[in-house]
Amino acid sequence: MQLLNEQFSFLYADYDKIQLQNNRIHRMRQKEIREKIPGYQKLENSMQDKSLAAARAALEGTSDSIQQLKEDTEDISQKKKALLQQYGYPEDYLDPIYSCPDCKDTGYIGTKKCHCFQKRIVEYLYEQSNIKDILEDENFSHFNITYYPDDYVEETTGLTPRDNIRRILTTAHAFCDNFGTSEQNLLFYGNTGVGKTFLTHCIAKELLSQSYTVVYLTSIGLFDILEKNKFDRELSSLEKSTTVSYIMNCDLLILDDLGTELTNSFTASQLYQVIDSRLVHKKSTIISTNLSFDDLREQYSERIFSRLTSGYTLLKVTGEDIRLKKVISARQISSSGL
Repeated sequence: MQLLNEQFSFLYADYDKIQLQNNRIHRMRQKEIREKIPGYQKLENSMQDKSLAAARAALEGTSDSIQQLKEDTEDISQKKKALLQQYGYPEDYLDPIYSCPDCKDTGYIGTKKCHCFQKRIVEYLYEQSNIKDILEDENFSHFNITYYPDDYVEETTGLTPRDNIRRILTTAHAFCDNFGTSEQNLLFYGNTGVGKTFLTHCIAKELLSQSYTVVYLTSIGLFDILEKNKFDRELSSLEKSTTVSYIMNCDLLILDDLGTELTNSFTASQLYQVIDSRLVHKKSTIISTNLSFDDLREQYSERIFSRLTSGYTLLKVTGEDIRLKKVISARQISSSGL
């Protein structure tokens, strides 16, 4: 998910296009009103005259004139609004047009990136990784609980796999509904193929649609990025700081398949930094893993295990390998059609 300088330039250029488009619409509206509403241009000219007079009065320090000019200007402004409404237009029809009123289509509020720019960056990253295409299929509306057996009770949960997934889905929906107002982190664990990654995709899709910034990474992808940031001298300091910033500060970080990476002292220390930093700064994280609790404790340090068990809602997904079920079902359908 490295953002290079030319990629930033691409995103900045998009803002230039938005500004040009909105300015063009604004000019067309002005022309339309001048042609359709008699007297509006006269009010515009009068407003300009009053504004120039106010500027001269400010330079000369004549406070009485300034106050009178302010009152005159406000009176003209109200007449303009009333005239627009008289002809069936909203009173703000000729106000400047912004796709994002917060940053006025600049991408920045002061020196800080606007939320709309943050969203554009993440959307760009998703487009580059094709994750958006995945989310079109893997979302809550396509989640099928019939893949989970209902004919036996799983010992560790005391529920059938189907009742268990119903409980987990309730938690996942609540996580999305309350996102931004409550602090919560989720850890999905269970055997391979039981739908853990699908669940993370469901949540990602839901929160992206609510304009939150969501970064999805496999554990291998995360540690590859962090390793390059630490040891690759060809990467600029800006590229490194930008990459780490989006991992640490995005609204939701999804770390999929924890435990598939080559574990060593570097990955363990980096994982702790990511988990601890996001907990400290109250940024939500979702982790999925095939590892059991014993495996997590053995593969990573005790302090990582402690942070996970104390700072995350632990959700064990039970059942059978859904991917295998789908393959078998597809083969059966194919055979019956021969």
